[in-house]
This record gives sequence, structure tokens and C-alpha cells, in this order.
Amino acid sequence: MASGGLGDAVLFSLILPRLAHLAHDGEQITLLVPASAAKMSFLFGPDVETLAVDYNRVAKERPYRREFETQLKDRCFRLVISTDYLRHPKRDELLIKACNAPECIAMTARPWKKYDRLLDKNRVLYTGLFESGPPLLDKVIRWTLFANWLTGEDLPPPPIRLPDARRPAATPRPRPAVILVPFSAVPEKQSPVELWETILDTLPAGHDIIVTGAPNDPAKNPTFQALLACTNVTFNDSLFESLAPLLRAAKLVISVDTATMHLSVALGTPTLCLASAAYVNEIVPYAPEISPPNAHIVYTAMDCQSCLGQCIHPAENGMYPCIARIDPERVTEKIQALLGDNPR
Repeated sequence: MASGGLGDAVLFSLILPRLAHLAHDGEQITLLVPASAAKMSFLFGPDVETLAVDYNRVAKERPYRREFETQLKDRCFRLVISTDYLRHPKRDELLIKACNAPECIAMTARPWKKYDRLLDKNRVLYTGLFESGPPLLDKVIRWTLFANWLTGEDLPPPPIRLPDARRPAATPRPRPAVILVPFSAVPEKQSPVELWETILDTLPAGHDIIVTGAPNDPAKNPTFQALLACTNVTFNDSLFESLAPLLRAAKLVISVDTATMHLSVALGTPTLCLASAAYVNEIVPYAPEISPPNAHIVYTAMDCQSCLGQCIHPAENGMYPCIARIDPERVTEKIQALLGDNPR
């Protein structure tokens, strides 16, 4: 079971093969994920069944929850593993309990003042709990420690790179392409359109510029309309499985901290991430031992970094302060180093 989002699904796909060894011969491996994260199911492999759940409906709609709980119970799982360090006792653990599995294992949950008492009460749901380390620890490294504890192995954490056999072939293109990913489901994580206009002016001539996002992103972000209307700029709203070959073919991907960024890195594409400081020491920048050479992260260090999105400061022009303060010169210098310094 995993309740993380799309980006977590990309990163977890690197660990999943290690946990798959726990299945007995003939057993079906089922991965329960949020409905949004199911869009990354193509990364999990053909032997893994993806079961999508709407956690909001679990919390708010009793008929939906009961129907899903019955579905889980009827599957008669032998072993249930919760892979979430941040675990919601009224959502995730309701479904864990519904499985009624003879063996149920998890990491000791992250401290959460609002729910600590209930999380402690729910410890009885588990036949095994793993102490995975301090609250701030790279997510892939935490999962690696958990997987090693479960399997009895002593493997190093995997780099953020999909095995060659699981990477799709690159889409052939007549001209090199640079992909821009300026949109985020969390608007405060988006860099201002002025920075993206500066980026566009920095890109060398002779490149096709592709902006990717959800179908409704342009309408939700009207300030980007002028950028999308520029010469050689097209908008692509493909789903992730269709987008992956295009990402693989790109000469460079420039992205906010989003699932597309993690996917691009995992595919081996040179990727520049304009990140907040919210997830330092947990997600981005990646820990040095797992960060591949194609991953380049630009962020503004803050005294309050590692807040995990619980920003204590007022927004600056609608952005987290650490996003608003990203230095455009640092960004353009990095792009020039990666692509060359001939302007468009």
C-alpha cells in the first residue's frame, strides 16, 4: 500500500522489484495507490496489479469506503505492507485494517501531532513495525532500509534511473527538443512566467520547445498564454506513459518539482529542476548517493527549509518565498552550461 502522489510513484517504482521477492510462487502482487498515482502504473511492470483508490472518498463517503473495504477483504491477502512513513490513521489505516491480513508490516509512522494518539493506538494493526530513521531522510533511502529489513538483504539504495529494459525508446525527432514543465498541482511551487520567458530567451536556436502539462493548465495559468504563443513553442498534454518517449528524446527538460521531473530524471534525460526548499533532505535535491549525473537541481537555501510544504512565511507573489527567490542568473548559467550559450 502506498498513498503518495505521482512523484512518489516514480521513485517507489525503483524499490518495488526488491519487495516483489516477498511474494510466494503463484501469488498476485497488488499495489494499492491513489487514483492519481495509478497514471504511473506502466512503471511497475506487467506482473504487478495496480489497484486505484480515492482516499478523499474513503474519508468522506461511507458507501464508497465500505465497498472498497469489502473488495480488499475478499482478496484474502497473505501479507500487507504499508510503504508510507507519513500515514493517515483515518484513511490509509482504515484500508489496512480492512485487508484483515494475517501478516501486516509497516514503518513506524512519522510523528504527527494531530494524529499521534490515534497512530499509536493503531500500532496493534501490525505484526511488524520497522524503525526507519529520523524524520528527515531521503525517501528512497528510507524505502531501501525498509526493503532490506523485510528481505534480509543488504543492498545499497538504487540510483534514480530506471533499468534499460523498463525505459521506452525515444521518439525520433527531426530537430532537438527542449521540454519545459512550468506547471504544478501546487501553484506556490511554480516559478513566475517572467523566469520562463527568460529561460526561453536563453535557449539556443534550432530547438523545438515543448511545454507539457495537464489539459487545463493553460486555462488555469492565463499569464502563460504569451509564452505558449511563441514561435517553435507547442503544448503537449499527453499522459505520462505517452509522454515518456518524448522525455527520453529531449536534449534537456527544465521543470518545477513535479512528477514529470522525477520521470525525466529516471529516464536518464538531462533535467534541470527549479525546486523549492521544502523537501530538502527528503526528496529534492536527491541524496548524493542516489543522484544521477543527469539531475541538476536549483533551489534557494532557507533557514526554514525542509518544511515539507508547511510554509511559515507569507507567499511572495503567490509563491513560496524559496521559489520566488530563485536567482534567474543561476538558472540561465546552468542552461548555457548544459546546452551551449548561443541565444535563440
